[in-house]
Amino acid sequence: MTYTPLTTYQQHHLRFTFDHHAGHLYGPMVKASEAHVVMLAERGLIPAESAARMLGGLIVLRDDRPETFTYDGSVEDVYYTLEKRLAEVCGIPTGELNVQLARSRNDLDAGVFRMILRDQLLRVLAAITDAGAELLDRADHYADVVVVGYTHRRPAQPTSMGHVLTGYAEALAGQAAAYANLLSEMNRSPLGSCAFAGTDLDIDPGRLAELLGFDELIVNSYEAVAGADHLMRTAALNAQAMATGARFTRTLMDWLSWEWVRTPADFTQGSTIMPQKRNPVVMEHLVSMAGAAAADAASVFNNVGAAWWEDSNNATTDVQVRLWESNDRAYRFFALLGGLFQRLEPLHTPSGEAIVATGATTTAAADALNQHGVPFRAAHSVVGRLFRGGPPSTWTDAGVREVAEAAGVGGLTDEAVHAVVAAALRPELVLARGQVDGPGEAAVRAQITRIRSALDDTVGRAAALRRRIEDADTTLAAAVAERAAK
Repeated sequence: MTYTPLTTYQQHHLRFTFDHHAGHLYGPMVKASEAHVVMLAERGLIPAESAARMLGGLIVLRDDRPETFTYDGSVEDVYYTLEKRLAEVCGIPTGELNVQLARSRNDLDAGVFRMILRDQLLRVLAAITDAGAELLDRADHYADVVVVGYTHRRPAQPTSMGHVLTGYAEALAGQAAAYANLLSEMNRSPLGSCAFAGTDLDIDPGRLAELLGFDELIVNSYEAVAGADHLMRTAALNAQAMATGARFTRTLMDWLSWEWVRTPADFTQGSTIMPQKRNPVVMEHLVSMAGAAAADAASVFNNVGAAWWEDSNNATTDVQVRLWESNDRAYRFFALLGGLFQRLEPLHTPSGEAIVATGATTTAAADALNQHGVPFRAAHSVVGRLFRGGPPSTWTDAGVREVAEAAGVGGLTDEAVHAVVAAALRPELVLARGQVDGPGEAAVRAQITRIRSALDDTVGRAAALRRRIEDADTTLAAAVAERAAK
């Protein structure tokens, strides 16, 4: 056997690309080829004997392990590897194969890319909805745990732990719906478009879509192979969802540092020198993962923007690895968050006195003055002067009157003065707030119900898509078995 060295192009591009792509592309290419041969036979475009031979060979190829393939330069890429293997198991020369009749690598690649991304995005979506469900459980459990909410990294107002957690759960629910919408866009078939202009042969693209679990056809055959918006949306949505998750993770890092919540043991690492350390480095990794997703998105956008609007590798093929890695990273990101949420529980949340000392209750004190007829800006001024004079724990009725009069606000009733002091000293009053989107305990639980319903709807959409794909697999397997037996 004569060894033929790889050319420079083969060594530094084709082999490298083959090694990265074979494990992802080969299986879906086999499945798409089964559907294509079934369709060709049903339309009478190839003889039944030829279809049976190819389908029998494709059944054998299902058991191939593409991750073990070695690129030897004898063929160009994964598709031609499939064709070479198919000819071998069928016992015929590649010149006798009809598997590529009325099909181009353009529409085959476009279809296979969508099939791969569809499966990956379903996995990401499941991790997001699971994380959202776990977070809502935690939020419901801790809807009565009062903490300090921050703005600009400074103590701002009392809220509840449940209110904060529910807020991020709403973001997750919105992101989950966005992934479900992206899947609807992804699940349209480009197969049958051939190079971009279709074919004069009487093929049935709708049958291909049915056999491969696509919901509909892409309307225009040029867009089917040239389009890359769905690829950019995938990268962008991953980057967006993970960036929001990274922000929430940073807040959790503060809560851990303040010992508001417990660090789950299986989410920590120790120190090589400091025996007491339990480092929640998973939080840092989550933030880094979000940064990597942003870099993946930038790479995808740059490549697509640098290409012509036609079939071009840099707009479609060359971005796939970035998308596969981005989807895998997004799945791991939300699986980690979901596991963390499951173990999240309060430890030493701030006491009422500690919350009062931060000044977080002063807005409520100003609101209490306003409710007793003092204009907002004047009330704000009075309470500001009071706080500059000392924390609310030092306020007295007489002191409130004195400061108010100095600010030009006289004639306060006893009820008004008592209301100011009570609001300043009782952060737990926030749990009784009736505003529907606020931190009131009843309001938060109502929010949880609405968000859980939205998540459940998205879970239902994803489950329905999985069933359609599974039903298509069953239909395809039956059609292949029937045709292969002829």
